Amino acid sequence: MSDCLFCKIRDGELPTEIVWQDDQALAFRDLHPQAPTHILVIPRQHITSLAAAKKPDAALLGHLQFSVAEVARLSGVAESGYRVVCNSGTQGGQTVLHLHLHVLGGRAMNWPPG
Repeated sequence: MSDCLFCKIRDGELPTEIVWQDDQALAFRDLHPQAPTHILVIPRQHITSLAAAKKPDAALLGHLQFSVAEVARLSGVAESGYRVVCNSGTQGGQTVLHLHLHVLGGRAMNWPPG
């Protein structure tokens, strides 16, 4: 999608600090971090939201979870713990309409979340 912020990042049209990537996913630092470690993991394929994912996307969704674990290890938060957030839709707090997972760590997470 030509107007999607994350597609532009994926395509190298906008600068970002890439933390990890492979042929299916890309991870980069959030511009407005909510924790000492705040990394976004996106699929290279444009999927609007988790709610928009279809059965053929199941393997990719699993790969995104694997990608999160890799990012947590590389970022040094895997052992101490981290939170994974996936907002879906406007009431769920999604602001960029490209599926993405937030990896938050480096501090204690409160419960319940916002």
